Amino acid sequence: MAYRRRRLYGVGGLLLMLWLSIGLAASIGSAKVSPATVSQVLVSLLPGLDLGVNVPDRVATIILDIRLPRVLLAGLVGAALATAGATYQGLFRNPLADPYLIGVAQGAGLGATIGFLLPFSGAFSALGLIPMLAFAGALLSAGTVYALARVGKTVPMTTLILAGVALGAFLAAITSYLLVISGEQLHSIVLWLMGGFSLSHWGEVRVLLPYVLLGGSLIYLYGQPLNVMQLDEEQAQQLGVNVERVKLTLLVAATLITAAAVCFVGTIGFVGIIVPHAVRLIWGPDHRFLLPLSFLGGASFLILADAVARTVLGPTEVPVGVVTAFCGAPFFLYLLRRRKRVIF
Repeated sequence: MAYRRRRLYGVGGLLLMLWLSIGLAASIGSAKVSPATVSQVLVSLLPGLDLGVNVPDRVATIILDIRLPRVLLAGLVGAALATAGATYQGLFRNPLADPYLIGVAQGAGLGATIGFLLPFSGAFSALGLIPMLAFAGALLSAGTVYALARVGKTVPMTTLILAGVALGAFLAAITSYLLVISGEQLHSIVLWLMGGFSLSHWGEVRVLLPYVLLGGSLIYLYGQPLNVMQLDEEQAQQLGVNVERVKLTLLVAATLITAAAVCFVGTIGFVGIIVPHAVRLIWGPDHRFLLPLSFLGGASFLILADAVARTVLGPTEVPVGVVTAFCGAPFFLYLLRRRKRVIF
């Protein structure tokens, strides 16, 4: 009971951390806005709450139209990558598994690169042609890996990993060739591939939100079967778990939320590895808690990482993937050293 209470306290603590992260990140920028003012604006958006606080229109516009979409998009992407990472690590029983294991990143990168190089891409910019192609590339890559790895009605996890690595390397090679011949589009393609939130807007948040919420909820429902599958697939089958259905459902859900996240902001590494491991070290390996805690932790982590990325060398932005590696690796090593126990 005490262990369960500690995990529930962890959920409450991460919810508070997420709220504070949103307030802090939305207050940072060229125009100074206090975190208290940001909190007042955010609370005023909640139905049935009217604090009677008057915030200047200019400040409200900065918070709601410029900063908040970027902050929320970063949170959704972080939540998606951390949840998918925790899912893949449990599904493959591999501590090195990440959301890009079965070629999602490479497929999205190739799709986006093709979008940049199309001669008519500018005419369809309002329709989001590049995110659409990145999303399609990610799904096609993951679908191809699944088809290649499938043996009859089963999908061996080792074969799936090997197929993902091989296809990912092949797609990365094609992308590298396209970069060589990209000419004036090279800078734009490289910036996309490095990941970032500089062009975020509410439209992206609205598109990504249902993917992350529905996909994350579906994954959470399979927390207990995922726990059982940590023993062995044969033992899980004997205990009443439909192993192949669970694997297919989790693969589809995790791949969808990863593809949806990557198609808007590019590939951001390390989040899907560092956050689930940090949560596992602190609160344990039970996926019924690991998945929602990873969701909240990933959102907070990437919001704060993006805040650092746009301020540390301001006005120049650092790629957020660089920040996630610099911040995440030492923290993970600290936890690993402090706990001194097996994390998987």
